[in-house]
Amino acid sequence: MSKSVLIINASPRANGHISQLLAMAREALVAEGCKVTVFAVAGAGYRHCTGCMVCRSKGDCVLPADDGQRLAALLREHDRIIVGTPCYWGNIPGLLKGLFDRVVYAMMDDNRSAWPQPLMRGKKAAVIATSTTPWPWNRLFRQTSGAVGAVKEIFRYSGIRIVGSLQKGNTHRHPGLNSHDIRTLRKLVKRLLR
Repeated sequence: MSKSVLIINASPRANGHISQLLAMAREALVAEGCKVTVFAVAGAGYRHCTGCMVCRSKGDCVLPADDGQRLAALLREHDRIIVGTPCYWGNIPGLLKGLFDRVVYAMMDDNRSAWPQPLMRGKKAAVIATSTTPWPWNRLFRQTSGAVGAVKEIFRYSGIRIVGSLQKGNTHRHPGLNSHDIRTLRKLVKRLLR
Protein backbone atom coordinates (compact mmCIF):
# COMPACT_ATOMS: atom_id res chain seq x y z
CA MET A 1 0.00 0.00 0.00
CA SER A 2 1.47 3.36 -0.97
CA LYS A 3 1.91 6.05 1.64
CA SER A 4 0.22 9.42 1.44
CA VAL A 5 2.31 12.47 2.25
CA LEU A 6 1.12 15.99 2.99
CA ILE A 7 3.72 18.69 2.34
CA ILE A 8 2.99 21.95 4.15
CA ASN A 9 4.95 24.83 2.61
CA ALA A 10 5.05 27.76 5.05
CA SER A 11 7.39 29.87 2.91
CA PRO A 12 6.06 32.97 1.14
CA ARG A 13 8.90 32.68 -1.41
CA ALA A 14 8.02 30.57 -4.45
CA ASN A 15 11.67 29.91 -5.34
CA GLY A 16 13.30 30.13 -1.93
CA HIS A 17 15.22 27.42 -0.11
CA ILE A 18 12.14 25.91 1.51
CA SER A 19 10.28 25.69 -1.80
CA GLN A 20 13.32 24.17 -3.53
CA LEU A 21 13.81 21.56 -0.79
CA LEU A 22 10.12 20.68 -0.71
CA ALA A 23 10.03 20.31 -4.50
CA MET A 24 12.94 17.87 -4.27
CA ALA A 25 11.20 15.98 -1.45
CA ARG A 26 8.01 15.79 -3.51
CA GLU A 27 9.91 14.45 -6.50
CA ALA A 28 11.59 11.76 -4.36
CA LEU A 29 8.28 10.78 -2.75
CA VAL A 30 6.48 10.49 -6.09
CA ALA A 31 9.36 8.32 -7.37
CA GLU A 32 8.71 6.03 -4.37
CA GLY A 33 5.05 5.71 -5.41
CA CYS A 34 3.62 7.99 -2.71
CA LYS A 35 0.49 10.05 -3.08
CA VAL A 36 1.65 13.62 -2.40
CA THR A 37 -0.45 16.70 -1.66
CA VAL A 38 1.09 20.17 -1.27
CA PHE A 39 -0.58 22.79 0.92
CA ALA A 40 0.81 26.32 0.45
CA VAL A 41 0.36 28.41 3.59
CA ALA A 42 1.12 31.70 1.80
CA GLY A 43 -1.86 31.27 -0.51
CA ALA A 44 -4.25 29.99 2.14
CA GLY A 45 -7.39 31.92 2.92
CA TYR A 46 -8.63 31.46 6.46
CA ARG A 47 -9.99 33.31 9.45
CA HIS A 48 -8.02 33.22 12.66
CA CYS A 49 -9.19 31.17 15.60
CA THR A 50 -11.51 33.14 17.88
CA GLY A 51 -10.87 30.94 20.92
CA CYS A 52 -14.58 30.09 21.28
CA MET A 53 -13.68 26.46 22.18
CA VAL A 54 -16.84 25.12 20.48
CA CYS A 55 -14.63 22.91 18.29
CA ARG A 56 -13.60 20.99 21.43
CA SER A 57 -17.17 19.81 22.01
CA LYS A 58 -18.29 19.55 18.37
CA GLY A 59 -15.07 18.16 16.86
CA ASP A 60 -15.32 20.70 14.06
CA CYS A 61 -14.68 24.41 13.60
CA VAL A 62 -17.76 26.63 13.62
CA LEU A 63 -16.20 29.36 11.46
CA PRO A 64 -17.27 29.46 7.79
CA ALA A 65 -15.56 26.84 5.61
CA ASP A 66 -12.12 27.95 4.44
CA ASP A 67 -8.57 26.64 4.10
CA GLY A 68 -8.42 26.01 7.86
CA GLN A 69 -10.95 23.19 7.53
CA ARG A 70 -9.26 22.05 4.32
CA LEU A 71 -5.94 21.67 6.16
CA ALA A 72 -7.66 19.74 8.96
CA ALA A 73 -9.09 17.31 6.41
CA LEU A 74 -5.68 16.90 4.73
CA LEU A 75 -3.98 16.21 8.06
CA ARG A 76 -6.54 13.51 8.80
CA GLU A 77 -6.21 12.01 5.32
CA HIS A 78 -2.40 11.67 5.10
CA ASP A 79 -0.19 9.36 7.15
CA ARG A 80 3.05 11.27 6.61
CA ILE A 81 3.68 15.03 6.84
CA ILE A 82 6.57 17.29 5.86
CA VAL A 83 6.52 20.84 7.19
CA GLY A 84 8.83 23.30 5.45
CA THR A 85 9.20 26.57 7.30
CA PRO A 86 11.43 29.61 7.31
CA CYS A 87 12.53 30.86 10.71
CA TYR A 88 10.95 34.12 11.91
CA TRP A 89 12.34 35.34 15.24
CA GLY A 90 13.38 31.82 16.25
CA ASN A 91 9.94 30.43 15.49
CA ILE A 92 7.52 29.46 12.72
CA PRO A 93 5.79 32.21 10.69
CA GLY A 94 2.56 33.59 12.15
CA LEU A 95 0.52 32.33 9.18
CA LEU A 96 1.52 28.74 9.92
CA LYS A 97 0.90 29.14 13.64
CA GLY A 98 -2.52 30.63 12.87
CA LEU A 99 -3.44 27.61 10.76
CA PHE A 100 -2.31 25.18 13.46
CA ASP A 101 -4.42 27.15 15.95
CA ARG A 102 -7.42 26.72 13.68
CA VAL A 103 -7.03 22.94 13.27
CA VAL A 104 -6.43 22.02 16.92
CA TYR A 105 -9.76 20.14 17.00
CA ALA A 106 -8.48 17.75 14.31
CA MET A 107 -5.14 17.20 16.01
CA MET A 108 -5.98 16.83 19.70
CA ASP A 109 -8.86 16.56 22.08
CA ASP A 110 -8.99 16.73 25.83
CA ASN A 111 -10.53 14.39 28.36
CA ARG A 112 -12.70 15.36 31.30
CA SER A 113 -9.68 16.52 33.27
CA ALA A 114 -8.67 18.74 30.29
CA TRP A 115 -5.57 16.62 29.63
CA PRO A 116 -4.54 16.65 25.91
CA GLN A 117 -5.56 13.53 23.97
CA PRO A 118 -3.68 13.04 20.68
CA LEU A 119 -5.86 12.36 17.65
CA MET A 120 -3.07 11.74 15.13
CA ARG A 121 -1.25 8.77 16.64
CA GLY A 122 0.63 6.66 14.13
CA LYS A 123 1.45 9.54 11.79
CA LYS A 124 5.06 10.52 11.11
CA ALA A 125 6.52 13.89 10.16
CA ALA A 126 9.72 15.62 9.14
CA VAL A 127 10.56 19.31 9.44
CA ILE A 128 12.67 21.46 7.12
CA ALA A 129 13.68 24.87 8.48
CA THR A 130 15.85 27.64 7.05
CA SER A 131 17.37 30.80 8.48
CA THR A 132 19.63 33.61 7.39
CA THR A 133 21.65 33.10 10.59
CA PRO A 134 24.92 31.32 9.68
CA TRP A 135 25.57 27.71 10.67
CA PRO A 136 26.09 26.58 13.46
CA TRP A 137 24.59 29.67 15.07
CA ASN A 138 21.24 28.97 13.40
CA ARG A 139 20.99 25.99 15.78
CA LEU A 140 22.93 27.31 18.77
CA PHE A 141 20.94 30.56 18.93
CA ARG A 142 17.67 28.63 18.51
CA GLN A 143 16.79 30.04 15.13
CA THR A 144 16.07 27.00 12.92
CA SER A 145 16.02 24.79 16.02
CA GLY A 146 13.38 27.13 17.49
CA ALA A 147 11.20 26.72 14.41
CA VAL A 148 11.66 22.94 14.48
CA GLY A 149 10.90 22.95 18.20
CA ALA A 150 7.64 24.84 17.64
CA VAL A 151 6.43 22.22 15.13
CA LYS A 152 7.59 19.41 17.44
CA GLU A 153 5.58 20.89 20.32
CA ILE A 154 2.38 21.04 18.25
CA PHE A 155 2.89 17.57 16.80
CA ARG A 156 3.81 16.01 20.16
CA TYR A 157 0.42 16.92 21.62
CA SER A 158 -1.19 15.60 18.44
CA GLY A 159 0.56 12.21 18.61
CA ILE A 160 2.59 12.80 15.43
CA ARG A 161 6.14 11.44 15.68
CA ILE A 162 8.91 13.62 14.22
CA VAL A 163 11.45 11.37 12.50
CA GLY A 164 14.01 14.10 11.81
CA SER A 165 14.74 17.56 10.51
CA LEU A 166 16.87 19.44 8.03
CA GLN A 167 18.08 22.80 9.35
CA LYS A 168 19.81 25.11 6.88
CA GLY A 169 21.45 28.34 7.95
CA ASN A 170 23.13 31.24 6.14
CA THR A 171 20.56 31.27 3.34
CA HIS A 172 21.06 34.93 2.40
CA ARG A 173 24.74 34.36 1.55
CA HIS A 174 24.29 30.95 -0.05
CA PRO A 175 21.15 31.10 -2.18
CA GLY A 176 21.50 27.65 -3.74
CA LEU A 177 21.35 24.16 -2.34
CA ASN A 178 24.58 22.26 -1.78
CA SER A 179 25.37 18.53 -1.86
CA HIS A 180 25.04 18.28 1.94
CA ASP A 181 21.49 19.70 1.76
CA ILE A 182 20.55 17.20 -0.94
CA ARG A 183 22.05 14.20 0.92
CA THR A 184 20.35 15.22 4.16
CA LEU A 185 17.02 15.65 2.39
CA ARG A 186 17.26 12.19 0.80
CA LYS A 187 17.99 10.60 4.18
CA LEU A 188 15.10 12.48 5.74
CA VAL A 189 12.66 11.27 3.07
CA LYS A 190 13.82 7.65 3.58
CA ARG A 191 13.31 7.94 7.35
CA LEU A 192 9.85 9.35 6.80
CA LEU A 193 8.85 6.40 4.61
CA ARG A 194 10.05 3.67 7.03
